[in-house]
Amino acid sequence: MQRMTTLQVIGSRQRDLGGFVVRRVLPSEGRQMVGPFIFFDHLGPTQFEPGYGIDVRPHPHIALATVTYLFSGSLEHRDSLGSMREIRPGDVNWMTAGRGIVHSERTPPAARVSGEHVHGIQSWVALPDGQEDGEPTFVHYPAAALPTRVGDGVDLTIIAGEAFGLRSPVATLWPTFYVHAQIAHGATLEVPSDRGERAVYVVQGELTVDDIPVMAGQLAVLEPGKKSTLRALGDTRAMLLGGEHFPTPRYIWWNFVASSQERIERAKERWERQQFPGVPGETEFIPLPHY
Repeated sequence: MQRMTTLQVIGSRQRDLGGFVVRRVLPSEGRQMVGPFIFFDHLGPTQFEPGYGIDVRPHPHIALATVTYLFSGSLEHRDSLGSMREIRPGDVNWMTAGRGIVHSERTPPAARVSGEHVHGIQSWVALPDGQEDGEPTFVHYPAAALPTRVGDGVDLTIIAGEAFGLRSPVATLWPTFYVHAQIAHGATLEVPSDRGERAVYVVQGELTVDDIPVMAGQLAVLEPGKKSTLRALGDTRAMLLGGEHFPTPRYIWWNFVASSQERIERAKERWERQQFPGVPGETEFIPLPHY
């Protein structure tokens, strides 16, 4: 007899962003957030031919932090603070929008010439009440700055927060955890129960969560207050994410997240009127959608 469980498994939906495909997991019809995570995109894997790459033109954000984490390839980040940074596998770009920021993400020139294989995760975390109108910031953390643990067939990197006895230097405004896990075939990993809301996204491979199978491209939201055991059914790459539950609801529209519809309406008007700051070195922008 199959054991009863409250495990929620969410599938991903493919989205074509103009030359490359992402698999969108959050928000979904059955789940908007896991802890502060309100948006979660699986980018690629995509092999670009020489001369081609990613070109995400300047666009705005409010009241969230964007988190870019690559497994392969590279991206060049530019923002309205004047930041310009190339992100490579294992690095973390953590951009806090606060009251408003504009940024672009493009394939770096050298990588565009040669063509490269791009694979990674792009996610947003909502900013808590009282922090939504704060100063925008951008911080880059090189891969070498993130704590790791290797052993028993499990390779962990703590991207943000505290987990498995390790603490990331990445500064967050809400109790958050984010972990990159590589689990060898047959190895197991126990996920502690003391991290509020928790989920596991399978990037590659397959695993079981307390004997329930979870495939690549699926997000398993774990049962609250209960330890869960992950077992890899093949060499598996996964992301563990979550944090404390948000006590107040969040609204999401296009690139805007806020605790009120009024904030989003103001942001829409500001972008339509081009009242956000510009990105140095950029002349293009993504117009406000009308839907």
